[in-house]
Amino acid sequence: MSVTLHWFLPTNGDSRSDLSLGNAVGARGSRVQTGGGVNSQGDVRELVSLGGGADREPTVGYLGQIARTAEQLGFEAALTPTSTWCEESWVMASALAAQTERFKFLIAFRPGLQSVTLAAQMASTFQRVTGNRLLLNVVTGGDDVEQRRFGDTLSKDARYARAGEFLHVVRELWTGEPVTFTGEHIQVEKAQLVETPAWPDIYLGGSSKPALDVAAKYADVYLTWGEPPAQVAEKLDRVRERADLAGRELRFGIRLHVIARPTSEEAWAQADKLLAGLDPEAIRRAQETQRASQSEGQRRMSDLHGGRTDALEVSPNLWAGVGLVRGGAGTALVGSYEEVADRISEYHDLGLSEFILSGYPHLEEAYHVGEGIRPILKARGLLKDPSAPALVTA
Repeated sequence: MSVTLHWFLPTNGDSRSDLSLGNAVGARGSRVQTGGGVNSQGDVRELVSLGGGADREPTVGYLGQIARTAEQLGFEAALTPTSTWCEESWVMASALAAQTERFKFLIAFRPGLQSVTLAAQMASTFQRVTGNRLLLNVVTGGDDVEQRRFGDTLSKDARYARAGEFLHVVRELWTGEPVTFTGEHIQVEKAQLVETPAWPDIYLGGSSKPALDVAAKYADVYLTWGEPPAQVAEKLDRVRERADLAGRELRFGIRLHVIARPTSEEAWAQADKLLAGLDPEAIRRAQETQRASQSEGQRRMSDLHGGRTDALEVSPNLWAGVGLVRGGAGTALVGSYEEVADRISEYHDLGLSEFILSGYPHLEEAYHVGEGIRPILKARGLLKDPSAPALVTA
């Protein structure tokens, strides 16, 4: 089992500013960067302005620069997030696909906000016009307030039930046969795709029981946020048990930020610089917002630091400082290139094969990972060749 590296597209703007750690301030006003996919949590109840502003607008030109750079550096795909504060993921990924060649897009989307047949048709078309460069990140939504912005009034558990029905129908549609289905949340009659290209793997995360159950039955890749290895191992075991009962086998992935430099001292100096730029009042307000979330994953992220700033290395080279102001994925691997490679290897030993990484700003930090960490993983025989053909499953 090799390691696959993915990157991230900051579709609400990007920055190197200390005061916008985690890109918490958007480029066009105080727009909060949230979880943005992966675990379906991290959405917020209010805007948390940290002062200043992002240096780089999320234009097609700039995001295209990130995508092309990540492609050239050997990343396989980039997570394209979903949130009230982001550019729409399908539209942006479609625009960027024309600027890249083999690079894939892990598009985060919320099932139930559109027809299941229409969503499957969109996925099918994207596959055909891009040459099978689509991956799908199912985001059920971890916050009722955020969901209501999209007109969705279901409870969290009901959203997971709907997601299960949604993914059941999508998998049936990919057989090419007509599908009639009547569920509690989704109904279709004689739905069918004109053509079924390669299956776009489904990525789904979450820490609650409903999340684990849906992932075990319908996901190809179960995703977790960057918790300490022992906590991650316990969670993966629970997913494996459920997948075994469903007669399925999943791959596993993790979402992490990265601050990597040639030396450990340089990396931690950068983390300290980011931390020093944070306003204590902004941290307080961000933590209040996170505590109001219904997300089990968000609770686990917040518990790693408890709002404190004096005990943020929660595991060797695992820094929880990002989570002080950013909902969702709140930890970063911090250290020298060798140390970060060691931590990736440690997570890989637990069964994780897919790593969705990010850093601020995303263009420059992609080089630190691509040129600093990838060669080490390659020398260890861990790295997947991004040009290798993917298995086609349904």
